[in-house]
Amino acid sequence: MEKIIDEKISIEELVEVLPASVTYLSKKGIRCIACGEPIWGTLEEAAREKGFGDQEIREFVRELNELLLDRHV
Repeated sequence: MEKIIDEKISIEELVEVLPASVTYLSKKGIRCIACGEPIWGTLEEAAREKGFGDQEIREFVRELNELLLDRHV
């Protein structure tokens, strides 16, 4: 069964599970790769550091899960 992405997923795991998340998050202004390695922390922490609120983080989670599901269609 495929793991569903939530706001507590580590950036490292997110990038491993869904490599397309790097591009997605970059478009949102959230850097998730530094020197070729994933940054530390969770999706929620990275989003909050850039000033995103609860609603926006829920939207990120929803859209990332859609990307994950689309990858397997």
